Amino acid sequence: MNAAQAAVTAQASERPSVEFGYRSIRLRTPWWSARLPMRPVVVSTLLAGLAVIGAAASLLLGDYPLSPGMVRDALLGNADSFPTTVVTEWRLPIALSALLFGGLLGIGGAIFQSLTRNPLGSPDVIGFDAGAYTAVVITVLVVGARGYWVLAGAAIGGGLIAAMVIYLLAYRRGVQGFRLIIVGIAVSAVLGSLNSYLITRAEVDDAISVGFWAAGSLNRISWTSLWPASVLGALIVLAAALLSPALRKLELGDDAAVTQGLRVNRARLALMVTGVATSALVTAAAGPIGFIALVAPQLARRMTGSAGAAVFSAAATGAALLVAAQLTSLVLAQLYRPVPVGLITLCLGGLYLIWLLIHESRRHESRHRSGATS
Repeated sequence: MNAAQAAVTAQASERPSVEFGYRSIRLRTPWWSARLPMRPVVVSTLLAGLAVIGAAASLLLGDYPLSPGMVRDALLGNADSFPTTVVTEWRLPIALSALLFGGLLGIGGAIFQSLTRNPLGSPDVIGFDAGAYTAVVITVLVVGARGYWVLAGAAIGGGLIAAMVIYLLAYRRGVQGFRLIIVGIAVSAVLGSLNSYLITRAEVDDAISVGFWAAGSLNRISWTSLWPASVLGALIVLAAALLSPALRKLELGDDAAVTQGLRVNRARLALMVTGVATSALVTAAAGPIGFIALVAPQLARRMTGSAGAAVFSAAATGAALLVAAQLTSLVLAQLYRPVPVGLITLCLGGLYLIWLLIHESRRHESRHRSGATS
């Protein structure tokens, strides 16, 4: 009997491992195990590395140019007081915020594009950013409050209220992604009209302040606003990591998710709150920065070859995109005049949106023709 068991064991050990069709990295601990596909891991690591290199390069640029050696000495505390102040107090918070906010926008875009199953399903297109922006405009122009925590709370609350209104208006025996996007665009237009009315009725100085803030800029970021944003951002990233398995199950459909033991409504609500919090936090700190949440998940999906919008690949792509936009803003400031990073992402994202609409239209036409011929 022992010899038979030994033979079976030896035969089982010689069997080849299961082939998943892609190279993967297997992680195993006494408590859990996971299999990570190689290509998304490599691509995400490269993008994150490029984002960090770009953020480091941004420390060199500005009205007071610095050499790499001066930046290194300033970070180590070996430089004079003024270069140290320029690097550690002025430029370093902006560079770190580009990494953090770009990653958060990528996560928010991946969540909503997966929930809506639509490449247009990002917080800025659906209208959640408009709700956060309107709440901040009301807080500044009507209430008269400007503290960071007040603006952050108002932005998150406004984004959640806008999400709830859009969800209720789009609900009809469930929520379809296309209907959610159309309703979100309509609500965003209404909120945009309200913002314009409030700005035209405000004092000139307040209106100019809100107008500059609405352009979306990282130049106002300091350690005072970055520290609380980093704490809240870490909590959002943790929530996204814990909810990522539920998001993968929801991509299979509600029925399939229920059969896997997922509480669909609770998981969808938690994911929506997390996605809204990403854009609301960025809006409160830097103003609305559009189209990063729209572009990053789609670029990540194409580069990694994954079927859906992977959350952390989208985060690495979003960080790289926002850092690149910030570098472009710094270069334009040297050559011409300062341009807010939100305007750069808006121009590039608008071109991408046009391409995406044309691409989706052609794909639907080809599907229709193939279905008609069959």
